[in-house]
Amino acid sequence: MVSIKHLTSMDLLANDEVMGLIKRAQYLKHHQVKPDFKRQFFVANLFFENSTRTHKSFEVAEKKLGLDVINFDASTSSVNKGETLYDTVLTMSAIGIDVCVIRHTDENFYQELVDSRTIQSAIINGGDGSGQHPSQSLLDLLTIYEAFGRFEGVKIMIAGDITHSRVAKSNMQMLKRLGADIYFTGPESWYDPAFDIYGRYVSLDSMVEEIDVVMLLRVQHERHDSGTTFSKADYHEQYGLTTERYAKLKPHAIIMHPAPVNRGVEIASHLVEAPKSRIVAQMHNGVYMRMAILEAILNGKA
Repeated sequence: MVSIKHLTSMDLLANDEVMGLIKRAQYLKHHQVKPDFKRQFFVANLFFENSTRTHKSFEVAEKKLGLDVINFDASTSSVNKGETLYDTVLTMSAIGIDVCVIRHTDENFYQELVDSRTIQSAIINGGDGSGQHPSQSLLDLLTIYEAFGRFEGVKIMIAGDITHSRVAKSNMQMLKRLGADIYFTGPESWYDPAFDIYGRYVSLDSMVEEIDVVMLLRVQHERHDSGTTFSKADYHEQYGLTTERYAKLKPHAIIMHPAPVNRGVEIASHLVEAPKSRIVAQMHNGVYMRMAILEAILNGKA
């Protein structure tokens, strides 16, 4: 059984730990598991950015595991009195919180927390600015593995607002290590040549008939200094998954999106729940992967 101290970045997980979490999440998805922890565990979800899927699926996962979830609302916390994130987590640790799931606007916010000799709470990164999103990456890997039973040789296209996407950064690192063939597409101004070590930048239409997985990314308007330079219709026509492009996909190809989805932008609205779409499945898988992550963290504490 997997045992980890923190979950902050995908590059800190070994391949066998990743596969162990995938296999455990699959087991939890298909079997009724009764929590059997030897002591009471407390967890707090500290979300300083808006979230629906990540926040609530962690909460469901925590309750399925029988953990005691301590309410935290950033809008009514001492953060509004000037308290730092470090001191908030220091307080959580001092009062006995075993695990803090944190989403924050600052990249690498977790480093001083895991480096602290005083803070005893395990840290799970629920998303750090435009940095990493390891739990989303792991549930994406679970979804791909369910579809293909492997990563080696699977052709995966990551499409859209790549530079600003923490999901893309987490996924490209791990998928490359696991042997997938990665392609990038989208506006060239939203692509960083530093990503060339993981895959190849191509046009969507040149590869749409060859790929196995289309991993669409949300256009993150809030992270663009002056907003997007594309109208919704123009972006959809040039870079989105249109009905015409969907029809060209291989019969076994799957569509993914971390959500929230900008319907009619990254993907035609009626394709969100199309037969090849795994967008709803990703959300469903998120609960079981986050159960596996929490279990692995608590195994380390036990």
